[in-house]
Amino acid sequence: MDIGKRLQALRKARGLSQRELAYRAGLTNGTISLIEQNKTSPSVASLKSLLDAIPMSIAEFFANIEQEQQATYFYAADEFIEIAPQSDGATVSLRQLGQASQHALQLLDESYPPNADTGPEPLSHIGEEAGIVIQGEIEITVADQVKVLRVGEGYLFDSQLPHRFRNISDSTCRIISACTPPTF
Repeated sequence: MDIGKRLQALRKARGLSQRELAYRAGLTNGTISLIEQNKTSPSVASLKSLLDAIPMSIAEFFANIEQEQQATYFYAADEFIEIAPQSDGATVSLRQLGQASQHALQLLDESYPPNADTGPEPLSHIGEEAGIVIQGEIEITVADQVKVLRVGEGYLFDSQLPHRFRNISDSTCRIISACTPPTF
């Protein structure tokens, strides 16, 4: 998916200038320009801020335009939808199972390379999140609590609480997570 072109089309369809969208999202209009030209990839937090300013959920942003003729129940690994594409190998990868906008549950395969995080600003959105670390370790901050989770350990929290994920180790961390209702 061409994230820049999709964002630009949505912005124009809503009658927003780059400057107005940047103001609403708390970003610079230069950042919006770079994203729309695909010269930089937005972080998960930046993309969420942009879509909140439109307003639109990340699940809606990445939903396929075409409706499936027949229900799909099974997905190969290459059929997951990348909702936070890795452009430089140092950013978070979020791979979504199926079309979250058509379900009440969102399931993600998350990958955090060394030093990757969800951004300097904590995330906060309606819903609940749960996940289990299946590889490596991750530092998770929820409200005023910080914990490093390792393989086999998990989390469950109200997503309205400010939260952040950060890989502070020198190896990749993978998490299988669920969110309801779908947010990203």
